[in-house]
Amino acid sequence: MLHLTEIDEAPLSPGHVRVAMQAAGVAPVDAKLRAGLLQHQVPISLPKVPGRDGAGIVTAIGEGVDGLRIGDAVCVMPAMLARGTTLAVAVLPQQQIVHKPAGLDMQEAAALLQPGASAWIPLMRTAPIKAGMKILIHAGSGAVGSLMVQLARHLGAEVTVTCRHANVDYVAGLGADRVIAYDREDFSTLRDQDVVFDPVGGATHERSYAVLRPGGHLVWLVAAPIRDRGAEFGVTVTRAMITEDRDILQHIVDLASAGVWRPSVSRVLPMAEIARAHELLEQGAVTRGRLVLDIA
Repeated sequence: MLHLTEIDEAPLSPGHVRVAMQAAGVAPVDAKLRAGLLQHQVPISLPKVPGRDGAGIVTAIGEGVDGLRIGDAVCVMPAMLARGTTLAVAVLPQQQIVHKPAGLDMQEAAALLQPGASAWIPLMRTAPIKAGMKILIHAGSGAVGSLMVQLARHLGAEVTVTCRHANVDYVAGLGADRVIAYDREDFSTLRDQDVVFDPVGGATHERSYAVLRPGGHLVWLVAAPIRDRGAEFGVTVTRAMITEDRDILQHIVDLASAGVWRPSVSRVLPMAEIARAHELLEQGAVTRGRLVLDIA
């Protein structure tokens, strides 16, 4: 159950920074955690402040912090089990804070880090993409998938993407070489893909094995349950582990600053409507980019 309440502000410990939050992203993982669907993987305890990323203004700096000043506009990505970003004031370790890219507004900045990490880690570390590789990205219109498409294009891959028919033109505009409308066409007729990136799971994951070449790589993120059939198909199956490592966060904002990728905001709601935001996610009503809550 979601509701607004007053909580004590965390103390400003050494190495920490206080941030007046202005916007927070609402991710599918937030709704799944709230519903208890990921308790076997991410055992949270209640009460829990949701929100995996956000943006705001630095208002105080703890002892030992360097590189940040009061008044700086920043993006934040707290640890999964820590207090989230859907609150007026956040206190976070310096390692979970980076400067906001100048070209993004606060709502866009709030939609950058968690989707960015979920795109950067799979494409750059889990299954490093090189120019000319054939890759398939599922759910390419979503917050994570849309950044994957932009990064894969930048890396020179041959990019095929699945999405709803209504989002085909949008995804093509992100730089995909081919877009398959999964509600009108069967993506599993593809063959010889080097890597498949799967943020969906379930039946989508099951049907993705056949599209890979022998020795290919199927990378999945936390989603619907999957069955590892790598040995059967002669492919590698890897879960991409998403962390809030500061070096990764810096890579994410550097790519945004350079214009390589830009997060998409599907809708902005006031923080008081956080329950409505979760309902929209659970209803499948958010098919492009990230829902964002306005906190300021």
